[in-house]
Amino acid sequence: MDSTGDDVSQIKNNWEEMAEAVVKAIAEYIGVPYVPEDNENYYRVQSGDTLWGIARKFGITVDELKKANNLTNNGLSIGQLLYIPREETKEVETKVYTVKSGDTLYGIARKYNLSVDELKKLNNLTSNNLSIGQKLIVSSSLSDQENTYTVMKGDTLYGIANKFGVSVDAIKKLNNLTSNTLSIGKVLRIPDSTNNKLTYTVKSGDTLYSIARTYNTTVDEIKRLNNLTSNTLSIGQTLILPN
Repeated sequence: MDSTGDDVSQIKNNWEEMAEAVVKAIAEYIGVPYVPEDNENYYRVQSGDTLWGIARKFGITVDELKKANNLTNNGLSIGQLLYIPREETKEVETKVYTVKSGDTLYGIARKYNLSVDELKKLNNLTSNNLSIGQKLIVSSSLSDQENTYTVMKGDTLYGIANKFGVSVDAIKKLNNLTSNTLSIGKVLRIPDSTNNKLTYTVKSGDTLYSIARTYNTTVDEIKRLNNLTSNTLSIGQTLILPN
């Protein structure tokens, strides 16, 4: 109310946050639990969480997270609600090379201090064939830090998520995406798939069908996740299951 800025514009652009703040303040004043509707702007602290881990999960800094929630230390409690400040997705620094006559993957990789496999991975190439005029990503500020994927023509978030065995929401959160729209050449950070899987130890009498039914999945999905070529199981075998 004491703002010296463009008040009309501020209210128009931030009315949801302001309304939520009023509800939270009233709840705290009358002494009742404050539980906002589930949305991407809030995160509920779980066992094992740290400020650093949560900040990294949402692509922000610990200081930004602490400032948004008026935290004076790094202590967290299970069930605590944290407001996640949203920022525009940061552009990833990339270098692109245009294939010329006589070029080979080996020659281009050597020029940019990459291996052929690294160059193929950066560009999602399945063969060594090149075409004149083809655009190749030869470096990325993210490529040495974590798993990344470069969006190609025809890609969808669902398809990419399925390819890496993660959820669409996990990719969107890690990349600060607010919609499902993708642009060709965009480099996406891919979350660790091990964080999105359950494991199951096979017991006597188990079958792929019964396990799939218990965990609300399909036999084919379990076989795909575990690279199984038959339906045969052995007692004590550990299976990866979709979460």
